[in-house]
Amino acid sequence: MTFARPFLLLLLILPVLLIWWEWRRRGEPLVLPLDHSQARPKPWLERIVKLFHLLPALLLAVSLALLAGPQRTATPKDERVLTNIEVVLDVSGSMMSPFGDGTRSDAAMKAIVDFTTYRKGDAFGLTIFGTEYVHWTPLTKDLSAIRLAAPFLRPEKMPPHMGGTRIGHALQAVGKKLRTREEGDRMVVLISDGESYDLSGGEAQRIGEELRADNIAVFYIHVAEGQPQEETFTLANLTGGQAFAADDPSALRDVFQRIDGMKPVKLKPSAPDQADWFWPFAMAGLGLTSLQVVGGLRFRFTPW
Repeated sequence: MTFARPFLLLLLILPVLLIWWEWRRRGEPLVLPLDHSQARPKPWLERIVKLFHLLPALLLAVSLALLAGPQRTATPKDERVLTNIEVVLDVSGSMMSPFGDGTRSDAAMKAIVDFTTYRKGDAFGLTIFGTEYVHWTPLTKDLSAIRLAAPFLRPEKMPPHMGGTRIGHALQAVGKKLRTREEGDRMVVLISDGESYDLSGGEAQRIGEELRADNIAVFYIHVAEGQPQEETFTLANLTGGQAFAADDPSALRDVFQRIDGMKPVKLKPSAPDQADWFWPFAMAGLGLTSLQVVGGLRFRFTPW
């Protein structure tokens, strides 16, 4: 046990001196005029009365201890290790193709929102891309920005320069963004339905090695029939991630759950904190106060 203001404990010398003085003092003896009386001395009763007279000094000691701020070490709790997750969403025109009951874009946004919900506590950012890219939201734990973005990210509302698919270009931009995050792990979840010409000619290998050097894992999700292009497998595997094919909304949900399992939440023990520990002193003070009240009614020196 420690104290937040230990210098106040020096004042405990006052109740100690009061206790010593109260126990040692004899007071002024008083002779009562009682005829034909032979009162025998009762030293045990005198000691009981003196003990009750010590209670104010003990209450003072308890009060000083409370003012000193008693503390004890609290049980350390596990602290979540932050994961910085950048979601990269294809908004090219092909994302308007039918996919389940809606479009590929609709299913992707719903899966993203669900993923951010059960990964609450991580930092999420959102980048949209086509031929060019836009960092739509910064990395943040406030996920409302991503959830409210869906109506504005429909492919039919995008300008013409977002009509293509340049995965490599978007990943390089996202890599620069994640490099600025010094705290926590780094991860990219990229969703697209097309093939990207800027991954050919060894570019996938080069980009994957750059991202791996920065400890950025890439998970690629192909939301269309068939398999992703070969270069996405190469790039994702180099970074420690994986490429997936999802040809319907249920498969897309399963993919996100698999990614969550592959990158589980990490916990680390936090440093123990000092917590206030007033309870035992407060109970001691309450008990002494109760004894003082009882003693004042029964055990006291006769004042006449």
